[in-house]
Parts: sequence; C-alpha cells; structure tokens
Amino acid sequence: MKRLVFSLLCMAVFFTAHAQQSGDSLWIKENYRKEEKYITMRDGVGLFTTIYRPKDTITAHPVLLTRTPYSCAPYGADHFTPDLWNCYWSAYVREGYIIVIQDVRGRWMSEGAFVNVRPFNPDKKGTDIDEASDAYDTIDWLVHHVPGNNGKVGVFGISYPGFYATMAALSGHPALKAVSPQAPVTDWFQGDDFHHNGALFLMDCFGFFMKGFGYPHPAPTAVPPVPALKIPMADNYQTFLQIGPVKNFTRLTGDSIAFWKDLVAHPHYDDWWQARDARRHVQRIAPAVLVVGGLFDAEDCYGAWNLYKAIEQQKGATHFNKLVIGPWYHGQWAANDGTRLGHVQFAANTAAWYQQNIEVPFFNYYLKDKGSLDTLAEATVFFTGENQWHHFAQWPPAATASKALYLQPGGQLDWHKPVKPVQAFSEYISDPARPVPYTGDVHYVRTRDYMTDDQRFAARRNDVLTFETPPLSAAVTLSGPVLADLLVSISGTDADFVVKLIDVFPDDFRYADAPPPNKTRNAGGPYPMGGYQMLVRGEILRGKFRNSLTVPEAFVPGKVTPVKFRLPDVAHTFQKGHRIMIQIQSSWFPLADRNPQQFLNIYEAKESDFRRSTIRIYHDDRRSSGIILPVLP
Repeated sequence: MKRLVFSLLCMAVFFTAHAQQSGDSLWIKENYRKEEKYITMRDGVGLFTTIYRPKDTITAHPVLLTRTPYSCAPYGADHFTPDLWNCYWSAYVREGYIIVIQDVRGRWMSEGAFVNVRPFNPDKKGTDIDEASDAYDTIDWLVHHVPGNNGKVGVFGISYPGFYATMAALSGHPALKAVSPQAPVTDWFQGDDFHHNGALFLMDCFGFFMKGFGYPHPAPTAVPPVPALKIPMADNYQTFLQIGPVKNFTRLTGDSIAFWKDLVAHPHYDDWWQARDARRHVQRIAPAVLVVGGLFDAEDCYGAWNLYKAIEQQKGATHFNKLVIGPWYHGQWAANDGTRLGHVQFAANTAAWYQQNIEVPFFNYYLKDKGSLDTLAEATVFFTGENQWHHFAQWPPAATASKALYLQPGGQLDWHKPVKPVQAFSEYISDPARPVPYTGDVHYVRTRDYMTDDQRFAARRNDVLTFETPPLSAAVTLSGPVLADLLVSISGTDADFVVKLIDVFPDDFRYADAPPPNKTRNAGGPYPMGGYQMLVRGEILRGKFRNSLTVPEAFVPGKVTPVKFRLPDVAHTFQKGHRIMIQIQSSWFPLADRNPQQFLNIYEAKESDFRRSTIRIYHDDRRSSGIILPVLP
C-alpha cells in the first residue's frame, strides 16, 4: 500500500514539475496520447473528434471540449496541436485535463450538413438534431468511452466556437458543469460580425467567405477549400469602392455560397434572423457560465455583453453567471500579450492576468473541485484610460447614472442643453462616391486596431461633424451602454448614422516608455500621442431601422426626425485634462456597406441609385441632440 501511495506521489510530482517547467511539445507528447474518433450522433452522423488525454490512468481527469467550424487540425494521431504548448492551454495540460476538439457537423472531417448559426430547437424529438443535441451526444460519448475521465465536462470557445459553447450550455447534459462562451456569435443582425443595427459589415462578411468559409462540403475532408472568389489584394477602400454596390458582390459569389444568398434574401430582422439568436433560449441553461469578451472586439463585442445580460435576466437566484471584459481585440485574452492594442497601452499583461486568475480557476473549481471562486465578482471589467480592473456586484454598476452630454453650436459639447432660441444645426454632405473611411491607413484587410485608432484623420474631413468639451477639470468614468440621441433631417429618404465616442489626449501626452518627440525633421520616432483622438466606442445605425429592425421606415425629406440607438457598453475613464469628443458621420467604409440614401432594398441597389444627401444635426434649445453617457461617480 505504501509503495502504491509513494508511486502515486512520485507520478504527481513528476507530472506537475515537468509541465510547469516548460509544457513544451516534447514533454506533452511523452505524457499525452492523441486519438481521433468519429462520434455518432442520434441521427447516425459521425462527428470527427480529436482527443488528447494524459497517459496517467490512475488519476481521474476532467474533460475540456471545444467544438469548432474552423478545423481540429492537425489531423493524424502523431500530429499534436501547438496550442497545447504555445498558448495558455498549457495550463490545462499542467492540470491534467483531457482536451477534446471537434469538427462540427458538416465541417472538415465531420459528416453531415453544415448550417450557419443553426437555430436551437426546443422541441426536439427522436432523431431531431441541433447544435445542442450534437453537444449532448458528444459529451455523453466522452464520459462513457474516454478512459480515466472524472465524469465532469467543461466547454469553451472563442467567436464561432463561442456560439457552440452557448449551444452546449443549452444541451442539458448532467455531466456538463461549466461553460465559457467567449466573444460568442450571438446575433448576426443586431451587432455581431455581419451586421450592426441592420447595416451590413461588408468587409468582414465578404472577406469571411472569400477566405473559403461557407463553400459546399460534399464529404469529409482535411483539405481546405480553394476559394472561388478572387478580388485584388490592394487598398481595401479603393477595391471595395470599385466593386460597387452589394449587388456586384453577390454577382462575385455566384451560386457557391449558400449563406450569402440567405443573407441578401433577408434584409430585415425577420423570423429567419431571430431564430438564430441564442438569447431566446437561455432560460434553459443549467451549468455555471463565464462570459468573456473584449472592449475592443471588432467582431463580437455585442455578443459578449448581451449574452451575459440575457442569461442574467433569466437565471435563478443560485445560478452562476459571471462576466469578464478586458481591453482586448477579438480573442486577445487567449493570446500571450495583452499589454496594448495599436498605439494604446494598458500598463500590464491583462491577458495573462485573466488566464491565471479567472479562467483556469473557473474550470478547476467546477471540474476538479479545486480552489475557490469566492473572490470572483459578478462582473470583472477593465477600465481603459485609468488602466485598472474593477469588480462589481452587477453590470452596469448600481451607482451608474445616465447623464446627457449635448451638442452645441461651434462644435462644442456641454452637460447643459443649448440656450440658443433660434433653430441651430450643423450639416454636412454625405456622398456615397466618397465615403468616410473607417481608418486613415491603407490596408488589404480590416484591421483589429481600428477599435482604438486615432480619429484625427476623420476630424479633418468636411463630411464628419466634430464636437468636444474643454479639457476636463476632473476625471469622468463611464460604465455601461451609451445612447446616441439625435434630432436630424436629411434631403433623401434614408441615411446611415455613425456616432463615435472619442478620448482626446492632452497635446503634451506621451507614454512613460516613449522617448521625447525627435525634433529633427523627418527623423521618425514614436507615434505622436499628443492630441491623440482615441476611439473609445463607435457604432452605426442604418437609418431606416431607427424605429424597428423588423419594419424599415423611410425618412420624409427635410423633416426633423429623432434617431436614437445604443452603442455597446463602455468601461473607460476620461482623465483630468483630456477632452470628450463626439464625431458624427454617415458612412464608415468599407467596414459597413454604402447606403444609397434612398429608401430601397440596398442589396438590390444599382450604382445609379446612390445619391448625395445633406444631413443636418440639430442642437438648439428645442431640438437638442446629444449622447447619453453612463457616468460612474
């Protein structure tokens, strides 16, 4: 007996010490085995599944599952994914987790038909399937067939795999104890990936399919498809402008991409889109949930905030549902470096802090009965500007109060309404032939840094309105959703409205590690942060959806009309001496497609349908436009 105990102790010490020293590929291959299995679903379809499990069969190990449409490659029993040693997944290897990655139905090596954001079916019978049932059947097979598992399963995933994590949470399998949807695809019409408030995010959507996603999958394959779409790899602003209306992009896709045809066939938020909103069924969630997202996630910022809120509204008093939002681009919390985004610094490696202090302890607690989560707040949110983590008992924080910041004549912003009694407005001409770019740089593909980009390039255009406060006499902290509250008139029958919330740095600002500006002409040096106009939050509304995403409504030319819409939540401190700036424009190209500025089906618009429009934003004592901010005292 003593010899057995000693052997177990030695094995545990050996396992832990070696993994903590390096977790490199050699050690992992010596201590883990890889298996590839087809797991049969209830309708007979086989899903290709890769299983990495410790060779140690004495200790019972938890299972951590990711279901993905992006491939569980590399394929072959001798080829291990480098994620096991190159990123923080190595922490799970150190903890002895069984790591499982699965190609979802109809993707890569799995059988069956793939359906984008397949709707959840709450009334499944017999062999009916959805992604929740596929998760259930997978989990059930794993706990009954993988040697050495402890009967507890966790699921996590980022972006599209985040959607599959949400679906797993709806599966109802008793072995599923903890789920972490991270930047989860949640609503592809209201705010994630392909649309924002009804405006098509053309560059992301078309680029997604141009890379090969969505092509037919007649049989399981380990070979990626060769995209049929070919467009020049050049300045994306110029390239997308030359291609022209969405109708021309549809012509380029041809008949090869089913989802593009579905997308253009559903230009409104109809039943087809609504069925793909996972939030409609979150009252069925039983396992503990940790929702994770990035303040500057260009793809699925909407999904993280709003999935958490939906679960929070439905959960019981004892259900565990926590939120973590950091200063991250899409998936940066899983990267090795979380110190900055673009030119903006965050003072510490926020990604490593999250991995070590929140995610790994979360799964350890629920899957290994290890540690405690007593210190994990309901909402753990990083506030940029001050670069500090904050911990709240609810989100938005209870102390948050809505406070209006009003547009003023002369490009000013003030906490008080304008007092000018005469009709006052600012106007610009929105020209679809010369749309406002989303960034001042030239790129081949959409950048992730645009979410914190310097907006001085836009402030210099005459089709962008700019309003700002004087330098702040005290810091202003925002915590929650922002509401654009505009009174507008347009000369056409439709228009887009882009509202940007911006932090203007003092003219003498520079980071402590940056050398002073080099005064020698053309000598280069660090990016000039003095006067930097940091994008804190920007969002677009397709004007015809101002009252309903389901029922579009034309503008009456020249009629003053209210336009209100929410921007995703912010967590930011405008420091003393900084300025708060608001920019308003009517294009954001090629991030969003161009609006012809006529009330029509934009997906069918011709080049001749695009018209210039005069846009007026009112700011007098009777018609006060502004932005309603969530101010935290």
